[in-house]
Amino acid sequence: MQVQVLSAVGGEPRRRYLRKEKYKSMKIIAINGSPRKNWNTHILLEKCLDGAKEAGAETELIHLYDLNFKGCTSCFVCKLKDVTVEKCAMNDELKPVLEKIRACDALVLGSPVYFGDVTGEMRSFLERLLFPYSSYELKPSSFGKTINTAFIYTMNAPKFALPFVNYNLIFKKNRKNITRIFGNSTYQVVTSTYQFDDYNKYAISVFNGEKRLKRRETVFKKDCRKAFLLGKKLYNIIRL
Repeated sequence: MQVQVLSAVGGEPRRRYLRKEKYKSMKIIAINGSPRKNWNTHILLEKCLDGAKEAGAETELIHLYDLNFKGCTSCFVCKLKDVTVEKCAMNDELKPVLEKIRACDALVLGSPVYFGDVTGEMRSFLERLLFPYSSYELKPSSFGKTINTAFIYTMNAPKFALPFVNYNLIFKKNRKNITRIFGNSTYQVVTSTYQFDDYNKYAISVFNGEKRLKRRETVFKKDCRKAFLLGKKLYNIIRL
């Protein structure tokens, strides 16, 4: 790309050309593992991408529950000898998503916690994403490059209960597995989330709807800000 510059010499314009380095857009992809759109996990992922976008990144949000796919079927094509593994060999609606991730610069995952773990769709996605690059011969990841990743977890449980229900072990386990493949990973935990528009409609007396709504209007806004800054941080790291 050339930029034309005019400078006056003896009353006549002189043209000279400066070559401008082509700008490479950085791509950050977010994966929503929640079945609920426009709720906690989705909102936080959007805020994270907003932060990355403000910093200059190209972004995309993908909803797993919009896709027809399965988890790993143990076909072991990715473990055959003399095979170059680029992604999971299964051919379904997750295939183009895995191709996009292979080309991206950073990856953000988001999931609510159901029965002490990520959702079934997110679990199936992680199997398909991570297993092809995991070696059975004690070799490094075959992903081929390092990308920065983050995981945003939302949950009904309060923060003080996390050690007692062993949720922290889940977060650390996922970070370890993701780091082993991609090189870098961090996570954000959002607790005591607001679940319903009207708590009076549901048999859920253990939780106080008014308190949860107040928390959504105060603490959750701070969580959204943290997610926004996380997105900016991811972009700034990959620009270094």
